[in-house]
Amino acid sequence: MARAGVFGALAAVLAAAGCDGDAFLLRWDASPDTVVLYSLAREDLDLHSAFNFNQRVTVSIERPGAASLWDVAVDTRGSELVLVPPGAVGIESRARIAEIPGRSFGDIEEAPFDTILYSGDTPVPARLGSVYIVRTDSRSRTLGGGCSYYAKLEPLTIDVPIGLLEFVFDASPVCNDRRVVPPDL
Repeated sequence: MARAGVFGALAAVLAAAGCDGDAFLLRWDASPDTVVLYSLAREDLDLHSAFNFNQRVTVSIERPGAASLWDVAVDTRGSELVLVPPGAVGIESRARIAEIPGRSFGDIEEAPFDTILYSGDTPVPARLGSVYIVRTDSRSRTLGGGCSYYAKLEPLTIDVPIGLLEFVFDASPVCNDRRVVPPDL
């Protein structure tokens, strides 16, 4: 009898979702935004130098307790700005960065599957004309286990003397889904 109730509830959910879609598909809208980060090499430690893509917030990693709250930081290495994954500064993290040169922000719909394209322990140069895919650190989820989320970013302004990186980004809210644009509905 209980089994019939479960199946009845499932049938109601599927009927409410309609026959043309997946009742369990998380629907989301593209919501690109712009962020400005400052190099870790700057003397002003109050400026935000890192970003958490899942929460869509800037982070000042110099503050106590911020070590595991970010996915990418910006630093100056030689004569260029670089994107720094936490592993590059000795923080254990699953966050990774992949550069996709010669493509535009709008062209990228899915994160690369090939893990060799991602850097987890080496800074990646920030370049105009490239798009970057970020796999976030593993975040815990309500039902247990961990999730990584994928985001894309494209530098808009790179000012090395000031230590400023401005970029446009968007991030998927779907656990472990490599799509960085909403699915067609």
